Amino acid sequence: MYIRDIMTTNVVTIPSSTSIADAKRIMEAHRFRRLPVVDKGKLVGIVTEHGLEKVSPSQATSLSVWELSYILDKTTVKEIMERNVITVSPDITAEESLALAQSNKVGALVVVEDGRVVGITTTNDLFYKIVNPILGLGQPGCRVEVTGGGDSKALEEIISTINKLGLNIVTCHIMALPEATKKDIVIHIDSEDASQLMAELQNKGYSVKLRQR
Repeated sequence: MYIRDIMTTNVVTIPSSTSIADAKRIMEAHRFRRLPVVDKGKLVGIVTEHGLEKVSPSQATSLSVWELSYILDKTTVKEIMERNVITVSPDITAEESLALAQSNKVGALVVVEDGRVVGITTTNDLFYKIVNPILGLGQPGCRVEVTGGGDSKALEEIISTINKLGLNIVTCHIMALPEATKKDIVIHIDSEDASQLMAELQNKGYSVKLRQR
């Protein structure tokens, strides 16, 4: 899966001349937490909800409401925006994107193609659109965890058993726990009853349990 498959394409951007007050209003109206800043078609920065909160006067200030409004209306995002924006191509893989976001400790990546902003993706997008489907969250059926079932020969035997019982695999993922000598596997099948599968696998010497989801 590539970023172009999961990115938000209808990106709202603002020019650097936008006031902090207007940026806050746009964020609140659209329920955004980030706004790319674009001048003359070129990405020049990004404004985040956290960044706006840091520069907004606190409730403990002695300034009047009119003075506060004046400051927020006159201060532009150019003065407070983050200029070092982490960008990616729409053809980068989802795995590369997640690794890039984590290594740079950012919650969003701006997608740029031919110098133009074409999308934005957040770490939440990556989790909801990639991790959730991999784990089978929200899908019917049940999940069976097989200790040591992630090795090649064991995996072959487990899948053969599933096929023999006429079950279908919705998703599966292998877990390599720290310091473990063998890999475990979690298999999500399309049946709510895994008792026969578990019994078959236990008879073959596997340690098996239902995994909550």
